[in-house]
Amino acid sequence: MGGPVVLGIESSCDETGAGIVQDGRLLAHVVATSMDEHARFGGVVPEIAARAHLHSFNPVVREALDRAGLRIGQIDAVAVTTGPGLSGALQVGLAGAKSVAYAAGVPLYGVHHLAGHVAADTLEHGPLPDPCVVLIVSGGHTSLLLVRDLVREPILHLGDTLDDAAGECFDKVARILGLPYPGGPAIDRAARGGDPKAVAFPRPLTRPGDDPYAFSFSGLKTAAARWVERHVQRGEEVPVADGAAALQEAVADVLTRKALAACRAYEVKTLIVVGGVAANSRVRALAEKRCASAGIELRVPPMTLCTDNGAMIAAVGDLLVRAGTEPAPLDVSIDPSAPLEYASLNPLARPAARVA
Repeated sequence: MGGPVVLGIESSCDETGAGIVQDGRLLAHVVATSMDEHARFGGVVPEIAARAHLHSFNPVVREALDRAGLRIGQIDAVAVTTGPGLSGALQVGLAGAKSVAYAAGVPLYGVHHLAGHVAADTLEHGPLPDPCVVLIVSGGHTSLLLVRDLVREPILHLGDTLDDAAGECFDKVARILGLPYPGGPAIDRAARGGDPKAVAFPRPLTRPGDDPYAFSFSGLKTAAARWVERHVQRGEEVPVADGAAALQEAVADVLTRKALAACRAYEVKTLIVVGGVAANSRVRALAEKRCASAGIELRVPPMTLCTDNGAMIAAVGDLLVRAGTEPAPLDVSIDPSAPLEYASLNPLARPAARVA
């Protein structure tokens, strides 16, 4: 007989995800995205995202249960993203997760979204090595972490982005280049026909004396914008493929250079790269090349588990249940700007302010 069956719910941005995990094994995972509804605005619109979660929640959970061959009464726990993310989107997911947990008579666990990205790798490669360096790269986050026991010990931040995240840089430069939203996949596709050495884009915060683990991509975005402006002012056609390839190379170079430096400094033999930008072909290829040269094991989840999904939240919930962690209180709320300190995230609802 297997261990507890955990249903995970993710709704922090524009994906409604439900995943089911048992003893570290992924039984089912379903994602509904509202990305097409946001594309014409060039970015995620919070109100549209929240409405899409409302429409998708029940169908996504039902389909996950069907794929796993389970009924709601066979779920032993529910885990849900309680932060960080868009406030309205998080509220929809938490309300739905509370309803499912109540109906099934099972405990509820609040999960930090970024811890979910870290745990996604366990569904493909098994338990995390202790210790390991984790590079999280997505549209809203770029962080280097030192992880030991994901659910029992605090997570050490080695460095974070000081401004734009890597995925945000891709989105903004894609718009400047006239490429569609989301920018990451569009940049990746365009770069295949370009020369990564065609433009000498800067490598931010890589000079001696700079913070070795901090990131900054705002200046890189500005450099790309100025490069496009110069072509336009001269009446020249912008070589989009070269610009995309050079930008992608700069981002991949900075990410992997700093991640490998952290592995060497902390004598860690495993690097885990997670988050939506981990799906970028050049980031993966350069990480593989540099890790192989340094004798460091590289672990990257399958592309379907790199972007936001419920499976990663279920993976954290599964670890929390097996570690004997206390479930969330009944009045657990959300924290849209929660820092990553622990995998479990159970903020309490704040009392309403009194009106004089």
